[in-house]
Amino acid sequence: MRASLSDLLDAHAALVADGATGTNYMQMGLGPGEPPELWNVEHPERVTELYQLFVEAGADIILTNTFGGNASRLALHHAEGRVHELNAAAARLARAVADEAERPVVVAGSVGPTGALFEPLGPMTHDQAVALFTDQIEGLRDGGADVAWIETMSAPEEMRAAAEAACAVGLPYTVTGSFDTAGRTMMGVHPGDLAGTFAGVAEAPLATGANCGVGAADMLVTVLHMDAEAGAVIAKGNCGIPQFQGTEIVYSGTPELMERYARLAVHAGARIVGGCCGTSPEHLAAIRRGVDAGMADLAAGSRQVPDHDTVVAEIGPLTQAVPSTAAGQRAGAGERRLRRRG
Repeated sequence: MRASLSDLLDAHAALVADGATGTNYMQMGLGPGEPPELWNVEHPERVTELYQLFVEAGADIILTNTFGGNASRLALHHAEGRVHELNAAAARLARAVADEAERPVVVAGSVGPTGALFEPLGPMTHDQAVALFTDQIEGLRDGGADVAWIETMSAPEEMRAAAEAACAVGLPYTVTGSFDTAGRTMMGVHPGDLAGTFAGVAEAPLATGANCGVGAADMLVTVLHMDAEAGAVIAKGNCGIPQFQGTEIVYSGTPELMERYARLAVHAGARIVGGCCGTSPEHLAAIRRGVDAGMADLAAGSRQVPDHDTVVAEIGPLTQAVPSTAAGQRAGAGERRLRRRG
């Protein structure tokens, strides 16, 4: 059943986005270094299966298997000439699953970073990045994506380039950063400043937020620093902390932990809650329960914005420092509140 993200946000206090792509595909046979985007044409049944499992687990939003679907990333696998093909194929598979669902499900076209540094630190120019992202988002649109889901970004220049490309293609868009460096992105963006990054872009994002980075506890602190008044906030945290067990990486988060994380995320102000690395369909079903519980709390007027002590008690210790002060009263006030209680 087709729906726009705007319509779902208008109709519901909170929505559930899906879980991990890469770590789940590894369980399905994806080899080390193998680009998952090629599965959109080589193993479409596996891609469809994961989309379907996430819908069955309760996802309102499913992301396409296109995180590395820009020409810069695909060039590493000699597939830079297949951008439109691979992105359109991924979106078509997701579109078929969403259209068969008994409730509205949004198809979000995943747009990850190029992997290149922007000038003057590196060779990538603004115009080159816009062109790369435009090619990718055109494929996603043509395959049936409802929204461009720009994710795991660090540099404000890259965020804006992807946003401009989405506008040029005619798709609404969302943006999430990875706040994994002392509470900021690797390129220094503070969560309280993220929404302001898109001032002057032709269309504002439908939502901004955070994904990946570190564990669920840090994700909640990041959300607390975001400006909910600037638009819907996304929280798509990793399933706990990655740990080596022999030669394999295993994420520490249990379904019970992810259920608590999701409920607290709704109380913290997130409108879209999902999981990133390590989040299986089982974990996502728990996130669905947590979001539903959080929405019930809001409906009953019993919202309690979590503080540092609550986050640590419910989810576990933080793995990095509280973000340093950013411009904006809300972010500064949030930081002072967390430090005072920490």
